[in-house]
Amino acid sequence: MAVRALEPEATVLLDEPAEIAEIGTVLDRTSRVSQVVTLIAVIVPPLGVLSAMGLLWGVGFHWIDVVLFVGLYTICAFGTTIGFHRYFTHKGFEARPSVKATLAILGCMTMQGPLIQWVTDHRKHHALSDKPGDPHSPHVGHGTGALGAVRGFVHSHVGWMFSTKGMERGDTYGKDLIDDKLLRTIDRLYMLWVFLTLGIPFAIGYAIGGTWQAGVEGLVWGGLVRIFAYQHATFSVNSICHMFGHQDYRSRDQARNNWLVALLVFGEGWHNNHHAFPSSARHGLLKRQVDVSWLVIRGLEKLRLVWNVKVPDSAQRARRRVQPGEA
Repeated sequence: MAVRALEPEATVLLDEPAEIAEIGTVLDRTSRVSQVVTLIAVIVPPLGVLSAMGLLWGVGFHWIDVVLFVGLYTICAFGTTIGFHRYFTHKGFEARPSVKATLAILGCMTMQGPLIQWVTDHRKHHALSDKPGDPHSPHVGHGTGALGAVRGFVHSHVGWMFSTKGMERGDTYGKDLIDDKLLRTIDRLYMLWVFLTLGIPFAIGYAIGGTWQAGVEGLVWGGLVRIFAYQHATFSVNSICHMFGHQDYRSRDQARNNWLVALLVFGEGWHNNHHAFPSSARHGLLKRQVDVSWLVIRGLEKLRLVWNVKVPDSAQRARRRVQPGEA
């Protein structure tokens, strides 16, 4: 497979300081209380969804709803993991216009905000990661001790969307997207993609079930519940992956690898790897680090739909590898 290695030490889209800050001790910031909050945030919503599925099976939940939930969850997720994140934000590869448009629309269908806003917020996060100005750091400005840790977790998971989301207009972090007519048009049609992400499961449910009740059932499971589940899986990258997990590479922030989040968000949970090499199209850099989004990118490359795929070479990985006793 032909890949394009990252330029020496130029592993981010935006400029970073040449030095790499020492890895902080995130465990000093956490507590039993924050761990309980995290456990609730990770386990309770999925258990609630699974319980509802079991209780409603054969009554308000059927096989078509399973297919709609899993299918739309997966397809739309690639719009953010591959599209919004690895392609539009970090330029991890180049793509044909048809692939660019498809990824942009699918990303909008996760209802995490318009493309340019999403990319702008995320680029700002990388430029100021876990420092003042980071839109969703759990470590800055939330106080100390257990209460501070809980406040930080809540802010990074959902709170930031009501306070710091979308504060940048795009001139600093998103001008390249604003200047792209295709992306600007897709961005302006955001409400159309919201309508489609809800309308498609309703239409399929109605077409197969033959009643408006079947359509509503498809809308609920393939639309609302699916969006809820994927959004909180994505939010966990901002919260859990900056508080819980391990660090395999040196980075200038508290980003950590978390295998559970990686499974839920198709490789995005290898967050320490990503912050060490932001422009890499591959996040699962070590053995047993499953990265489904990377497998899809490789498939697209073999089909010649994407090219100039960036990954760090062995020398770059070795320079930033955490050594025993260093973390």
